[in-house]
Amino acid sequence: VLAFVVRPATRLSDVTSSASAGVVAIIPARYSSTRFPGKPLADIGGRPMVEHVYRRVAAAASIETVLVATDDARVAQAVTNFGGLVQMSKTDHVSGTDRLAEVAEALRCELVVNVQVDEPLIDPTAIDAAVASCADDASVMMSTLRCPLQNTGDLHDPNVVKVAVDRNGYALCFSRAAIGLSRTDGRVPSSSPVNKHIGLYVYRRPFLLTLAHLDPTPLERAEQLEQMRALEHGHRIMTTATDRDSIGVDTPAELEQVRRLVADGALYE
Repeated sequence: VLAFVVRPATRLSDVTSSASAGVVAIIPARYSSTRFPGKPLADIGGRPMVEHVYRRVAAAASIETVLVATDDARVAQAVTNFGGLVQMSKTDHVSGTDRLAEVAEALRCELVVNVQVDEPLIDPTAIDAAVASCADDASVMMSTLRCPLQNTGDLHDPNVVKVAVDRNGYALCFSRAAIGLSRTDGRVPSSSPVNKHIGLYVYRRPFLLTLAHLDPTPLERAEQLEQMRALEHGHRIMTTATDRDSIGVDTPAELEQVRRLVADGALYE
């Protein structure tokens, strides 16, 4: 049983009015994924994946409003069925960032949180930490999450995105490939600044709108990592360390892993 309760959905008009809505979380949910069609509606413990993500985001203390942005009526209906807030978006977006910006353009808020629909185990306290790193420092335009790599297999798994950071925690690069390996033995040194990236982003709203109007970049296209657009255009991304790992669902095998974890109930105690 999910312990995270869906709060009554804010009316969309409440977050598009002249009053500031504070921190709004948007879950981009595209149905026609090339790698995993129908992923937002994949069943996990009797509920669609998008509902698991929505409930966890709503449980974060820093989030005032949660909504799902989708281009598919089936996803919209599923969100409505569990009492969530949904906004229809265009079908021709290049990335989730672009879908996010379309919805955010009409919002009146300070920060926009982008939570991937394939992160059904995202921890609410980790969301709060990422929001704080942006909210507490006016110089931070965009922040995200990182956690320690769990094993060497993750390092070489293209479905696990790696991030290397500088001494101040800002991202140097993101990659699906193994990075930071020792030249002598091919291992990652214990002092390595390479971590696993967790798919969540916090933006200052004006920066998000600027980012969406920038041209897609070579590494963004090659690795299908939308955050590379910010780095390749010379912007900085603050990363917040957390010990709360998450499993992004990119494959049916990962979906089965999440189903097992949810079934044992330990994640919701």
